[in-house]
Amino acid sequence: MYIEWNIIKERGNLRPVLQYRVRLEDHEKALALPQVSIQSTIPKPEESHVKYCYPGVMERACGWQAQAFYTLETPSHVGHSMLHSLTLPWRSNNEYPEVQASFCELRDALEREIERACQSEPMDEKGSVRASTQVKKRLAPDVAAVRFLRFAREQQSA
Repeated sequence: MYIEWNIIKERGNLRPVLQYRVRLEDHEKALALPQVSIQSTIPKPEESHVKYCYPGVMERACGWQAQAFYTLETPSHVGHSMLHSLTLPWRSNNEYPEVQASFCELRDALEREIERACQSEPMDEKGSVRASTQVKKRLAPDVAAVRFLRFAREQQSA
């Protein structure tokens, strides 16, 4: 698995945007892993569709606390790695330590799923079943009679 992320913010009252992508390796896809998602500690700002935040409002208001947090996810084994874009709350110091911590948590959740999948060992079992001796004894007279009749017919036509 490979998780890559990037936070981009332009100068001014514009909110930063977190973009991330999770890619599964071929050997992980071969395990038929389900999609994994976690509730992150990355705050989702109010009106996250708005690309800016003015001083004194929303997350820049005195005493603001996050009410919602983003869900981070991996693709399933049949899914494709997508680029996810999340709007982050504006911060004067541009520090978002919860991003790294949340991606570590996502990695750990996916690794637990990999462990679970690896516990299901491969197998290749073959077998066969034949008719029982009882049935063969019961059918033997009829089979012998049919063969004798066929042989007798062949002899007559020859």
